[in-house]
Amino acid sequence: MHGLINRAIELFVRDTYGQDTWGEVAGRSELVPQDFEAMLDYPDTVTRDVLAGVSRVLDKPEAAILEDIGTYLVSHPTAEALRRLLRFSGTDFTDFLHSLDDLPARARLAVPQLILPPIELCDHDGHRFSVAVGAGQSGGLSFGYVLLGLLRAMADDYGVLVTLDHKGRRDGVETIEVRVLEKTFARGRSFSLGAAL
Repeated sequence: MHGLINRAIELFVRDTYGQDTWGEVAGRSELVPQDFEAMLDYPDTVTRDVLAGVSRVLDKPEAAILEDIGTYLVSHPTAEALRRLLRFSGTDFTDFLHSLDDLPARARLAVPQLILPPIELCDHDGHRFSVAVGAGQSGGLSFGYVLLGLLRAMADDYGVLVTLDHKGRRDGVETIEVRVLEKTFARGRSFSLGAAL
């Protein structure tokens, strides 16, 4: 597993629950050293062990933790650069959804070794969408739940009222159902294309 993924898990735990909680997770996962290097590769078993450790320490299902990580990646102040890159994908939430198919390729442009699962959007009527997330080289992780959290945070960022439902996995593909209920529900977060990263 690419170190960026492991580092995201680590930073999520540290920033959300504190250094002591991360220390407990790292100890239970027998992680030595207790932090990840973002540009290294790690065996998939390390990532799975750490996620299982987070689940045990926080007493939360892994799916909920992965969804929280997806939200963290967009909404936490330390992840502002990622949020800005995602906002460049569209002027509104619908444009953003239509850019999801290109997300794995854009990630590879930034980090060639980072291989995200394939994503495919189906626009049913401009208000109902389904997002298919393939398995790719995910090491058995459920990237669909990470994407679910990311979509939830991006809808808030755009000020859109949506319902999101993870429909499960079938033949290795996870499906997320997206319903856009109101496109101007709230004022979105400030964003300017001209602002510096």
